[in-house]
Formats: sequence, C-alpha cells, structure tokens
Amino acid sequence: MKAYKAYFIDLDGTMYRGKEAIPEAKEFIRQLQENQAPYLFVTNNSSRTRMKTVENLKKHGIEAKEEQVLTPSIAAANYIKQNDPHATVYFIGEKGVEDALRSEGVELTTKNPDYVVVGIDRHNSYKKIKDACLHIQNGAKFLATNPDIRVPTEEGFVPGNGAYVNLIKEVTKTEPIIVGKPDRLMIDVALKELNVEPSDAIMVGDNYETDIKAGIRAGLDTLHVQTGVTSKEDLKDVEVQPTYSLATLAEWQVNV
Repeated sequence: MKAYKAYFIDLDGTMYRGKEAIPEAKEFIRQLQENQAPYLFVTNNSSRTRMKTVENLKKHGIEAKEEQVLTPSIAAANYIKQNDPHATVYFIGEKGVEDALRSEGVELTTKNPDYVVVGIDRHNSYKKIKDACLHIQNGAKFLATNPDIRVPTEEGFVPGNGAYVNLIKEVTKTEPIIVGKPDRLMIDVALKELNVEPSDAIMVGDNYETDIKAGIRAGLDTLHVQTGVTSKEDLKDVEVQPTYSLATLAEWQVNV
C-alpha cells in the first residue's frame, strides 16, 4: 500500500451508519493520528454544522477538530460568494446550510432569489419544493449541495438529498449545479487546504457514485470500504474500479 500525504474521508457509511458506530473506523483514525498523517472529513451531509459534525464524531469515539471538516454547505456558500458576491438565495435545508450561507454574508430571501440551494431537509414540505420549482422556472440558478439518493442508517437506507433534487429537476427540467461529491469541487478545496497534489492524496468512502467518483474525477487514488452503500458485488458493474476495495478499514495499514 502506497504512502499518502493526505487522507480525505467520508462519514456516513465509512465512519458510522446513522447512530451506529463502525468499529474499525476509530482504530483507522487512531492510526492516522499516531502516524501524523493529515486528513480531512469530506462529507456530503449538508444538515450539520462543523461543530455538530465534530460532536457527532465524538459520540462514536472519534476525536476531530472543526477545521478538519468540509461540508457541501460550506462549499456551496463559497461557490456563490465567489461567483456572484451580491446574490440572494432561497434555500431548502437544515442548520448546516443556513449557517454556512450566513457565515459568508449571503442574503437569504423567499422572493425572487438569484439562487435556489437545496440541501437535505428532514422537515421538508410540499410548499418548500413547490416554491423552489417556481423560483427556478423564474430564472434562479439551481444549486444542490449533494446528489446522494439514499443514505445508510442503523435502520436501513433512507432518502438522501438527491431524491429531492431529482424531483425538482424533473419538474423544472433544469440540471442542478452539484457542489458535493461526485463533483470534484470539494476535493479541490480539500487539496488546497492541506496543500497537497492529487497524486499524494487518497479518497476514502463507501459510496462509489459519490465518494469514489469524486476521487477519480479529481485524480486521486481511492479506497472503497464495503461498510455502506456500495457492495463488492456492485463494483462488478462499474467501468473504472477504485484503487483499493476492502471489507473494512481494519484491512488498511497506514504508511507515511
């Protein structure tokens, strides 16, 4: 196994499944810390703030700092601010999306927005989706934090943000700008934060369609773990294989 200068690590399905810990994850992070290997948690979960993400990791016995967390909500806010500093935004999402937008000074509105941002919202409603569809049809740009159709939990798979994004896409006939994985934007941000080249980093995740594809598109080696969405059998049907595919993170040896 190659020595990597940076690890980018997914959360849901890789570090834990809903409220259920993945036992091998804690030891994997301990190895990274022991070997002083730099890493970032690169998650498609837009609902949590950095602080809440750190608190959730601690519940599973994993220590982390806020600056080690990169979410699609943060990437979405940065994208809007960089491309249109005075844009107004209508959003569907939870605290993570709202806080990220407000922290960048983005003006939030329910009338004639320049952008519609869609993140996971477990209190979603017909009205929110209807308003989003109407705003997009009236000219607002459609931005999605992530395209995950389903999310693994301790109870089983549940609808992810992509389920709502696809609904809005079908109604409006408008392709969204995807900020989270599998788009490479978050990976590019992560590379910049740790100041490493793609050839020196590896993307670790359970979902081939998001985690692994993001790594491939950004030119990284990839480590697929069979503890979440994509099974070993599912990989038989993909054109580009991950660099590594392991049953659990217990099979991985950290080299520096």
